[in-house]
This record gives sequence, structure tokens and C-alpha cells, in this order.
Amino acid sequence: MLTAIRMTVSLLKLRIGSAVAASALAGIAAANGPALAWWQAAGLTLAVLGASGAAGAFNHYHERDLDRLMRRTRARPFASGAFRESPWWPASFVVLLAASLTLAAACGGTLSAVFVFLGAFTYGIVYTVWLKRRSAWNIVVGGLAGSFAVLAGAAAVDPSPQVVPCVLAVALFLWTPPHFWSLAAAKGDDYARAGVPMLPIVVPAHAWTLAILMHTAALVAISLVPLWFGKGVLYGLGAGIGGAVFLRKSIVLHQAPTKQNAMANFFASLLQLGLLILGVALDSLIGP
Repeated sequence: MLTAIRMTVSLLKLRIGSAVAASALAGIAAANGPALAWWQAAGLTLAVLGASGAAGAFNHYHERDLDRLMRRTRARPFASGAFRESPWWPASFVVLLAASLTLAAACGGTLSAVFVFLGAFTYGIVYTVWLKRRSAWNIVVGGLAGSFAVLAGAAAVDPSPQVVPCVLAVALFLWTPPHFWSLAAAKGDDYARAGVPMLPIVVPAHAWTLAILMHTAALVAISLVPLWFGKGVLYGLGAGIGGAVFLRKSIVLHQAPTKQNAMANFFASLLQLGLLILGVALDSLIGP
């Protein structure tokens, strides 16, 4: 039973999916409009998790050859041989995606479902199939997947564009590259062996650490913009503390581009995202 649970968590990339689903909840919390019923919020969150899982599972299936070359990924179900290659697998992922989109439409409306689809399509096709093996800027475009989750949540509350959810979507877009570049720098041997052109593998250290630092600085700045549009102290504390830690670690990484500092920056990015989402949620629940 435990093995089956681990396989499911790995196959659907539920750790990443949980962050994406939390981003959708942040979009719901950040939007102004009539409050969603609990079942709508829960259903949309589950739909985002399912769509993210379908895209993640397809990523596992499509990249099983690369995963076998990397220590970090060689134990994944398709790479290890636990799951055999079969056309039924992609078909099942499509079914999961279709069910997730149907649930998203039922709970959040058509526009919300469109954003959920765009997030899954960006990660599953644009990033995995088109860009990952071809471009060092693959994860920059791939970062749109999280942004669409925020927009899906906001659209469920009000389909009209709103400033704060759009700002948070931009923040998610800026967050993804330094997060994954830091991991790629820490696991550089794996990516080099697999021939994946992540930025830290193909450019000198001063270039990729500067790219991380610039993205982080822009992220911290943009994450404070909602304070000018009504967000309160709790949001400011979450965005400010998480952003300060992430920026500090990015500066240290730029000054000393070691694998240890890269991994520390990776964990700082997780802290920053967690505190940002927590700040949005607390601000919504308690008020400015």
C-alpha cells in the first residue's frame, strides 16, 4: 500500500502539483468578488491538482529516457521499469486531464477551466516536448504553468481581470526560473549527463547566478505591489520576509556559486512561495 502511494505521488508529481493547487487558492483569495462556496473552492483546487498531475505524469512518460540518466530521477516509475511503456498511459493522462477540466468548469466556470488547461498544456507540451531539450530558457516559458493556476482561481471568483491576481501571476512567472535554476545548479552533473540545456549548465557561473539574482529581485519587487492595492500587513509580512530571505540567498549564490549555496537558494525559493501564499490567505481571512 505504501509503495503504491509513493508511486502515485511520484507519477503525478503531487509535490509540485500541491504548490500549483495552492497557487490557485491564492488566486481565489486575492480576487475581489462574491465568495465561492466551499465545494467550489475545493473542487477547483482538486481540478488544478488533477490537471497538474496529468501534465506531470506525461512528463514522466515522455522523459523516461532522460530520467534513466539522472541520479535524481532514475527511480521514477517509467525510468525504473516499474511501469511499462504502453499507449494506454498517455490515453489515461488525457482522461485525467479531461475529467479535471470538466470539474474546473463546473466549479469555477469556463474561463477558469481554460486557464487550468493552459497551465497543463504549458508544462506538458510547451516545456516538456518543445523546449526542455532545445533551449536554455526552457523553464522561463515553463513558469507560465503556475501563473495560469493563479488566474484560474481568480477567474472562478470574477472573470474580469483584476490587478492583484495578475500581479501574483507575474510573481509566479518570475519565481519559477530561479527556483529550478538553483536546483539545476545543485544537480548540474545530472543535467549535463542527460544533455538537458538548463542555464547553469551552458553558461558561466557569473551569468546564471546573475540571471537568478535579477529574477529574484524582480520577484521581490513585484510581490510588494499588492500593498498599493489594498493588501494589508499580514500580506506584507509574508511577501517581505520570504522575499528578503530569497534575495539574500540569491546574493550569496551570486558571490559564491557553489552547489551548497544553490541548494540553499532552492529551499529559500520554497520558503518565499509558501510565505507569499500564506500572506494572501491570511489577508483574505482576517482582512487588512
